[in-house]
Amino acid sequence: MSDHSKYIKRCFVLAKKGKGLVAPNPLVGAVIVKNSKVIGEGFHKKHGSAHAEVNAIKKAGKNVIGSTLYCNLEPCCHTNKQTPPCVPLIIEKKIKRVVISNLDPNKEVNGKGVKQLKESGIEVTTGILEDEGKELNKFYFKYAKEKLPYVTVKVAQSTDGKISISKKEQTWLTGKQSIKYVHKLRSEYDAVLVGAGTIKTDNPQLTVREAKDRNPIRVIIDGKLSIPISSKVIECPDPQNTFIFTSKTVSERKAKQLSKKGVRIFRLRTSAKNQISIKSILKVVAKQKITSVLVEGGSEIFNQFVDKNLFDEIIILQSPKILRRGISAFNPKKLRGIQLSSTEKIGKDIKFIYRKNLSD
Repeated sequence: MSDHSKYIKRCFVLAKKGKGLVAPNPLVGAVIVKNSKVIGEGFHKKHGSAHAEVNAIKKAGKNVIGSTLYCNLEPCCHTNKQTPPCVPLIIEKKIKRVVISNLDPNKEVNGKGVKQLKESGIEVTTGILEDEGKELNKFYFKYAKEKLPYVTVKVAQSTDGKISISKKEQTWLTGKQSIKYVHKLRSEYDAVLVGAGTIKTDNPQLTVREAKDRNPIRVIIDGKLSIPISSKVIECPDPQNTFIFTSKTVSERKAKQLSKKGVRIFRLRTSAKNQISIKSILKVVAKQKITSVLVEGGSEIFNQFVDKNLFDEIIILQSPKILRRGISAFNPKKLRGIQLSSTEKIGKDIKFIYRKNLSD
């Protein structure tokens, strides 16, 4: 492994410490090296705080002059944000070389940071472990390029492809280790999304209880505003983080009741079939600076995301149980352009991850 790859890999490790805390910003780690020794490290800890490069430069101190800065994402150069740009600081501190994994897809930065560094006489190398860098920041890259969140559909199903025995009956399929995995997964996404049916049948909290991390925003699609006021997602300590998407024609009385609880109500137009457009929901969600959504159910919601091809990956947690009857998550014949990316055993269950556009 080259030194460039070694230090960029270290940047990835540092960047991951900000998972679930930095959105809508990217995950970034930085390492400063001089005379083959690391003299400073840093990462972006949370949204609105100092960037990775700044933290690493502070650690390096006066010794930073003539050093090499490694970072997994192109240093920022624009002022349209809460923190100062990093490029002027890098120039000011007389860093000799900057090695980068990915250019920033944000149009306010994309290549401009590198250009400013080069114009100041700093040697710049890009594209080191580029694919790994894209994977690390898949949420940010999708959000920056398309102004839409990265969408993962998560399905727990039996070996014969059923997610429950009936729409009115909660069916536990996966084991404890899979439940822990899902809670950890939730903590890494900005929001978790379900339909009204899931709330009425399962009455889930949609929180992170099996992992010591932040809770995601809870997004509920409820065209008729039919979920009970007493639902756990309403009677929670942080109701302002429960978003309900409903139609423009729902009961004013029910909407006011929910609003008084602190829940946020978003009213959107419905189609001829009385459905709210998933694309419209994702656009509104993105405007709330939500960069990633974990779709957890139920069947009607899964089918809408699959039918409209509005997902980036599908995670299937397959239980060894066989139900022989019941409801399927979606029609697999409607899946387009996806490939199996990985498989992994989780306890007695098997995790399958399918991705779209793997070559992009």
